[in-house]
Amino acid sequence: MSGRQVHTMTTLKDGGAASDRITLPASELPTHWYNALADLPFRLSPPISPATGQPVTFDELRRIFPPQLIEQEMSGERFVEVPTPVLEILSMWRPTPLVRARRLERALGTPARIYFKHEGVSPAGSHKPNTAVPQAYFNKLAGIERLTTETGAGQWGSALAFATRLLGMTCRVYMVRVSYEQKPYRRTFMRLFGAEVFPSPSPHTASGREILAGDPDCPGSLGIAISEAVEEAAGRDDTNYALGSVLNHVLLHQTVIGLETRKQLAMVGEKADFLYGCHGGGSNFGGLALPFLPNILAGEPIKAIAVEPASCPTLTQGRFTFDYGDTAKLTPIVRMFTLGHDFVPPPSHAGGLRYHGAAPLLSALLDAGMVGAEAVAQADVFRAAQLFITAEGIVPAPESAHAIAAVVRKAVELREEGREATIVFSLSGHGIFDLGAYEAFLDGTLADTADPTHGIEVSLDHLPRVEQRP
Repeated sequence: MSGRQVHTMTTLKDGGAASDRITLPASELPTHWYNALADLPFRLSPPISPATGQPVTFDELRRIFPPQLIEQEMSGERFVEVPTPVLEILSMWRPTPLVRARRLERALGTPARIYFKHEGVSPAGSHKPNTAVPQAYFNKLAGIERLTTETGAGQWGSALAFATRLLGMTCRVYMVRVSYEQKPYRRTFMRLFGAEVFPSPSPHTASGREILAGDPDCPGSLGIAISEAVEEAAGRDDTNYALGSVLNHVLLHQTVIGLETRKQLAMVGEKADFLYGCHGGGSNFGGLALPFLPNILAGEPIKAIAVEPASCPTLTQGRFTFDYGDTAKLTPIVRMFTLGHDFVPPPSHAGGLRYHGAAPLLSALLDAGMVGAEAVAQADVFRAAQLFITAEGIVPAPESAHAIAAVVRKAVELREEGREATIVFSLSGHGIFDLGAYEAFLDGTLADTADPTHGIEVSLDHLPRVEQRP
């Protein structure tokens, strides 16, 4: 098998297997990222500068990003080489296993074959180091010693704290306040790697102070935390900003997930019929789904579904239009699905998915009908998570459990239809730091989130006016 290794799968009496972990050796770690921009049958709208109203320039982006990441953001090359020092760090945990969820299949009584790509095995416990490491590396090459960022549930902040520590840099994290209070041990984890962690909105930035003046009890949002991190980075020569999702270069780095998955499915003679990933800004879903884009464009019947919370339904209830990526209107204006840049989602236990917008690349694919989207309620998410825990023995992050809820729904549907199919989902991270949410669920005190409809309607009235370009 050209040096590839797959665990021997000895059939057991109950129809199971001695091992359903499909692993790749370190030599099969992807050496190039896949750039979906090269294969798009259309061009994405350029990001617009909030200062000039014109397409943002390279020099404007250099205020907060290193040149290598800006080049990746705009690149039309189909494959982009992964630097050797980045590969060396990624090989600490990659390639990650693809696992057959056979016990979950039995629990559901479904003819579907369910696989999950286990990204929770990374040192930070999620898929986020896949981009945190190269972002820190390219900033280090550019002479930057300090990064600022936002984080929702803390997975991205943990990943960047890990990456900057390995590369001898420092990091400041603005963590959405509701998650800061819900997940104290995520804060501890980041601090162990030397990061400073502040609840957002905070008194440390002008944008944070303005929001606190209007609402001292504001629960925060990713849009607000992004504003604070960008503001600080733009005001210091020694500091750049790192973003955990949304941008093209982030999705580029995350394609290692899908590139490995393609190889692993081929090793066991499978082809994916359905791909599922949770969606906040798009890094997890895009990382799994984008390497399958050539198959989708070739007409293969693959359904790639992004799964979001019903409390923050960007893809299922948002508008595909131009909007700011942050609340304070400091970032470029991009064409994406949005709920409005000043929309503050109701508090939930999936802090990593509480973002008003979505990756422009994935938004364009959704608008073109090349990928799909579903929304799930918080109660359904935790019920599906408990089923997965008892079947597979892994505690998923609430964000990841959104994908599990959609997979369960599809598997039951296939059971009712008596139809086989191969379902693959990304288990984007573990939920060991989310046990407080699980305790509330078990105790019956986990309330479902508020209806966001009115807030969405109000926020969509505040979209920027952008002249459409041919």
